[in-house]
Amino acid sequence: MSNKFELEHIGINTENATEAEELATLLSSIFNLTPRHGQKSEFAGDYFECMRSPFLGKNGHIAMRTPDLENAVEELKGKGLAFNMDTAAYDDNGKLKNVYLDGEFGGFAIHILNK
Repeated sequence: MSNKFELEHIGINTENATEAEELATLLSSIFNLTPRHGQKSEFAGDYFECMRSPFLGKNGHIAMRTPDLENAVEELKGKGLAFNMDTAAYDDNGKLKNVYLDGEFGGFAIHILNK
């Protein structure tokens, strides 16, 4: 059975905290979103994550969510894709919460999250 994938957010790399906050504020203003502080980033609503320092992907990352991440990983492996398991995060029960695909896609890393 094929997994359903939905866009979670777009992550945009910036050089520092000031640039991230300015970009999140601007995007929030343009699209009438609420800015908020995250642990490593500034958000414009739920749609844009402005990283306080460059992270994976030349331009940033695209976060996709799916209701069954472990199944999605197997499905995507079947399509010839590989994962950067160094980025894998697990919940307290040892279940996979999120992981990045290997490589870049149009200058973006792709992050898959459990819904």
